[in-house]
Amino acid sequence: MRLLLLADTHVPNRARELPAEVWEQVAAADVVVHAGDWVEPDLLDVLEERSARLVAVWGNNDGPELRRRLPEVARVELEGVRWGVVHETGAKARREERMRAAYPDLDVLVFGHSHIPWDTEHEGLRLLNPGSPTDRRRQPYCTYLTCTVADGVLSDVTLHQIERRSSGT
Repeated sequence: MRLLLLADTHVPNRARELPAEVWEQVAAADVVVHAGDWVEPDLLDVLEERSARLVAVWGNNDGPELRRRLPEVARVELEGVRWGVVHETGAKARREERMRAAYPDLDVLVFGHSHIPWDTEHEGLRLLNPGSPTDRRRQPYCTYLTCTVADGVLSDVTLHQIERRSSGT
């Protein structure tokens, strides 16, 4: 099973739309995971239509319509791996310990908010933040993650960097 992990898309505030390569990944994915900060429900509508399956939550920049349609925390089992999705995890310091205590039943927790890619493991909990495909903030690139899961094993976790467009394009 192939997964695409996204967060902090901020469409249309930070970008008018998702980059073309992200839409290619949506088409290739069995499951798209979005860890919040959509900003407007239009992107949610399109991702629901174009994704084979969407697992998503709302973020701190998401208004009442998105909060009505999406949970704050999502949980799903995919190929024997127990996943959680949440937007915010708090401060970087001791994040792994706090999240292991908060989500003792999970194997993987996908989160967003910081726009900073993250991939760590603590006591059997893998924490993944795909960064942002549209708003790099202080990062050198906009990013997203892909991975595969099969027979209870998460593998091929890959951080993809989106090349910056030259000005005027």
